[in-house]
Amino acid sequence: MEAALRNRLTYGPIMLVALGLLLWLDHAFEQWTRSWAMRTFEIDHGIGGFGLLILLVVVLPLAVVELARLFTAENVRPYRFIAGTACAALVVHAFLTQFPAFKQIAASALAFIIVFVMLFAALRRALERQTSDAIVRMAGTVLATLYLGGLAWFLVAIRVKQSDHFSGHTLKLLFVLLVVKFTDIGAYFGGRAFGRHKLIPWLSPGKTWEGLICGLLTAGAVGAAMAPFISESRPGVTGLEWHSAVIFGIILGGIGQLGDLLESLMKRDADVKDSGSSIPGFGGILDVIDSPLVASPFAYLLFSLL
Repeated sequence: MEAALRNRLTYGPIMLVALGLLLWLDHAFEQWTRSWAMRTFEIDHGIGGFGLLILLVVVLPLAVVELARLFTAENVRPYRFIAGTACAALVVHAFLTQFPAFKQIAASALAFIIVFVMLFAALRRALERQTSDAIVRMAGTVLATLYLGGLAWFLVAIRVKQSDHFSGHTLKLLFVLLVVKFTDIGAYFGGRAFGRHKLIPWLSPGKTWEGLICGLLTAGAVGAAMAPFISESRPGVTGLEWHSAVIFGIILGGIGQLGDLLESLMKRDADVKDSGSSIPGFGGILDVIDSPLVASPFAYLLFSLL
């Protein structure tokens, strides 16, 4: 067995178990805080998204470092501390939207974060008494923030949003993560077994049309398997029927593959195979989270349209 596959089979299950434990903590924390939240904030649910918040606040600044290395190929050097802090601020913002008092200022707070990323980057360059590359530094910092923190905002929103027609839940988040990552798994093994026709050889030589089809079929099957667990008990909030779950799974799986290709585009530009080496068999953190991040706004939209 080749080393890359062996590492995938070793570290993949470890990451799945760790993610499962974190999501269990997330769900349990909501149950533990239900009574307190009802008394304190007058809401009919506990505090959701705590485990996910911890994960993203830790992971996103590390991903910013990897993304900054890719940007360096075009001499774009974002301020990593500013971008990492802003990414954390964006996911904290999404977490806070579940509280009625914060909802009143949520839009202005979001605009404040985005605008001040640019302003802080400009101030940082000014403090260095440098005018060269000021625009590139500012643009790179904003792009890193929006690519990682902006997309991660939707992941947290899927978990915590509570409205008349949308009820955030750990299982909805798990649905998104599983269909996207099982698309990768299905495409990987399907491509190894049946791959004959290259998908985009100039961008990602290892991907094949046969692998993509296997990945999308896997995503649809995982979606159908998850459908019975995504039910709603709140009046006016619809659950997910199995046929809708199949369509959702295929759509999100396909978009996840586009996210993977987007990162491949940046890696090709930077002339590197992986964004990092922190996770043996997978590459860097960015190589693991790229597809779920890109799929998350579309998942948010699909669940909102139910």
